[in-house]
Amino acid sequence: MAEKIIERSLTEELKQSYINYAMSVIVSRALPDVRDGFKPVHRRILYVMSTLGLLHNTPFKKCATVVGQVISSFHPHGDAAIYDSLVRMAQDFSLRYPLIDGQGNFGSLDGDRAAAYRYTEARMAKISDEMLKDLQKDTIDFKPNFDETRKEPTVVPSAVPNLLLNGSSGIAVGMATNIPPHNLSEVVDAIIYYIGNKEAVLDDLMKYIQAPDFPTGGIIHGTAGIKEAYATGRGSFPLRGKLTIETLKNSREVIVITEIPYQVNKAEMIKRTAELVKNDVIRGPSEIRDESDRHGVRVVIELKRDVNTQTVINLLYKHTPLEINYNVNAVALVSETPKTLSLVELIKYFYDHRFEVTTRRIKFDLKKAEERIHIVSGFLHKALPNIDAVIKVIRSSTNVKMAKEGLIKQFEFSANQAQAVLDMRLARLVQLEVDKLQAEYEELEKAIRTFKDLLAHPEKIDNLLITELEVIKKTYGDARRTAIIDEEKVVLDLEAFIHKDDVIVSLTYSGYLKRIPLTTYRQQRRGGMGIKGTSATRDEDALSLMTVANTHDLLFFITNKGRAYYLKTHELPATTRTARGLHIKNFIALKTDEKVKAMLRLSDWDADKDFVIITHLGKAKRTAIKDFVNAKRNGIMAITLKHNDEVVDVIEVNDSKDEDLMFFTKNGLALRTAVSGIRKMGRAAAGVNAMRLREHDSIISLIKVSRDEKLLAVSERGIGKKFDFSEFNAKGRGGIGQRYMRVDEKTGAICTVISMIKAGHVLFTTASGNIIRLSENNIPLFSRNARGVKLVTLKNDTDQVLEATQADSTLIDNDDDDVEKLLPPTENNDET
Repeated sequence: MAEKIIERSLTEELKQSYINYAMSVIVSRALPDVRDGFKPVHRRILYVMSTLGLLHNTPFKKCATVVGQVISSFHPHGDAAIYDSLVRMAQDFSLRYPLIDGQGNFGSLDGDRAAAYRYTEARMAKISDEMLKDLQKDTIDFKPNFDETRKEPTVVPSAVPNLLLNGSSGIAVGMATNIPPHNLSEVVDAIIYYIGNKEAVLDDLMKYIQAPDFPTGGIIHGTAGIKEAYATGRGSFPLRGKLTIETLKNSREVIVITEIPYQVNKAEMIKRTAELVKNDVIRGPSEIRDESDRHGVRVVIELKRDVNTQTVINLLYKHTPLEINYNVNAVALVSETPKTLSLVELIKYFYDHRFEVTTRRIKFDLKKAEERIHIVSGFLHKALPNIDAVIKVIRSSTNVKMAKEGLIKQFEFSANQAQAVLDMRLARLVQLEVDKLQAEYEELEKAIRTFKDLLAHPEKIDNLLITELEVIKKTYGDARRTAIIDEEKVVLDLEAFIHKDDVIVSLTYSGYLKRIPLTTYRQQRRGGMGIKGTSATRDEDALSLMTVANTHDLLFFITNKGRAYYLKTHELPATTRTARGLHIKNFIALKTDEKVKAMLRLSDWDADKDFVIITHLGKAKRTAIKDFVNAKRNGIMAITLKHNDEVVDVIEVNDSKDEDLMFFTKNGLALRTAVSGIRKMGRAAAGVNAMRLREHDSIISLIKVSRDEKLLAVSERGIGKKFDFSEFNAKGRGGIGQRYMRVDEKTGAICTVISMIKAGHVLFTTASGNIIRLSENNIPLFSRNARGVKLVTLKNDTDQVLEATQADSTLIDNDDDDVEKLLPPTENNDET
């Protein structure tokens, strides 16, 4: 056979092939049919089970038999996918009304997998009989299977609205579906109402279907999101687990979780809760244990004494999957085309399907009744009144064909009637059988009149549908499992439950972030070596940034690349003084080449306040704080930088006040200028020139001028001094500036300049990981041209001061006279 090569554009071939693939996934794999709510694999599983005779009242059969038959006859895909679908159809925590009755291990709420299909057994659930009822009455169309050796149903008759009852979820190509389950009694009532009121609107139907009903129960808060989902096919609503509070004999309270949100893995939820307790995000629980059994869920959380139980509950809802947002995306196939459907449309399409199925069933029954009455009429009106002559014709014939032709010719039988007479047993000639035939004839006449009447009056078919639905409701209806609270979920101010603690937040050069109580560090005299502030050594890691904040504050971060992020201080887990902490990437989404250069405490998003950002090369930029409210974990751009520039610092200024700023360089120059001289810009702007820098110099600090504060400069070698803002005159931006400290080989380059409140305290961080705290009273005041004195004694020649930050004196328990070098309680002596 000659080889045939078809030339075609690669672009066109890829386009057409991908479209074919996408449509195959959409129509044949991932999306349910709006009429019966099934994807092809589910429909094929039930059809195979019905052909195998696995009805609800028959013995179980191995799942391997079902899976094998499905693969070989209708669904040529992986056995694991088919078995997983079968298993889900049997799980009472996945389907509101399971379609398969399973025997054996079919998985659990903890995410445990089902046993292998060679061990488990299954049969159809009773409600599945309703799905396939009247399948053989020409109620639906069949199509050839994949190898055209068998026929399979394109849809099943589905006397129950499966798509609404059990919902559906799946991911296709370029689209997905997520339809929640509902209560059968409520759905049936809504459909019955719709049948009697075809012009029904959403509000009418929501009198019956107020919200989804999940197999795992739970509590739905508010109906606004539900109404949007029912109206448009898309929406979301909060779903919470259900819990109770119990009191133990020792008067301690326990929180008992008895229901969890739909599709939440119970084991993972418990694991997540334990991690949050360990990291101090949720404070109060002393023990968490799972007491769940075959009778239901029971997760017990024991609390410590004097713990506010409601606070713990609120934190559980906020931080764990005990509360989820359920997203509705009601996409289903309508005439093999995906469509997003409202609740009214879902009910309409089900009704249309049932009306068509019922009409076809009636036509089928009518045809069968007419065929049968034709035969019975032949018996009663032709054969029996002339029975002797009929027998004579038959006996005189040499073969069946001759007998049949003779009966047709002499008695005007139809071919079917003649064949029926030939097939009739002589026992039918007794009077009792004749009476039965007469009664059957009368019943058939009545049935035919009924069928024709139904077909002539569609409203009577509607009444028949209502009667059938009422029977289904009576047989399978049950109470709602998911509670509905009409009020929208209360947005709790969880910070109100968080104790206001003053803490030190530190960030190492390697990116490890932690918070520790400020009281961990005790005051020392000038020249002290400090106590260990981190477990890292200089070779391993060192502190980069440090600030004193309150647990209710926000922490605002600016990176070297000019991106801004923020998080809440209390979201950081409390650690010990020597603990390493957690990497900052656990809290904000830093990019690979990003490093945090500034960390700022922020109390709120005040509309009258701005951020001023300064870069190494002297670019300053002023932007409204409120422009950064969306920064959060993923970050947003704060300033556009040149390729060789990076951010140094950021400060908060008040837009409504007349304030001055000071820029400081590492070589001892400072420039004082008015905030108003830096015009406000958008986030993406590059800024303006703040200071003209000399060769090999760069900006190291940015400070807001305050009459009530002093300035503190410290060099890498621990030399520093205190000096006044008043020594500097305000100039226009862009100047060289004035000398603020004499720099030489002994001092080394200046590492930072900060402002200090009177009687405040300063925390110095060294490369060796030590933190030294000094009182402002112990730091001498010098003129701006002076070099300063030794403030920090370094560990060795390679050690250096990295950072300095101030702590308010009102937060310090010690008096200025307390010069004892104390360590926090620990078994190890961390003093250096």
